[in-house]
Amino acid sequence: MADSIFPFINASVTDSTATETEMPKEYAWDFEKNEFKFIDGKVQVVEGLEAIKIKVYKALITQRYRYLIYSWDYGSELEQLIGQRYSKELTNAEALRFTQDTLKVYIDKGWITAIKDFVATFSDDELSISFTIVTPYGEASINV
Repeated sequence: MADSIFPFINASVTDSTATETEMPKEYAWDFEKNEFKFIDGKVQVVEGLEAIKIKVYKALITQRYRYLIYSWDYGSELEQLIGQRYSKELTNAEALRFTQDTLKVYIDKGWITAIKDFVATFSDDELSISFTIVTPYGEASINV
């Protein structure tokens, strides 16, 4: 007689968290010209750390909720800090919170393991942020 009244087929159970993280890929980006990099008229694809840097940069410069082409989970809300008369400490804390929220999808995928050396500064009406991301592929400095 069977040990259970439930019919089970000998199927193995897999742990979805044990799967490897997919390699991040992105089209090559020229940060100085703010456009795609072309070689022989074709856009190049990069992987790993360079792809993560591009994804982070694009997510941070895209205003959340502004463009219908993107989901509401994509983009940043850093623009909300412009015009506010917060203290330097509060501005830095809010900018860090907005940045972490923007990058949450990449953190959840395991592409970013830490954000460190975060600094937010206002110069007139321009907010600049710089920080270092730690990834399984190495570290990278981000300046937006």
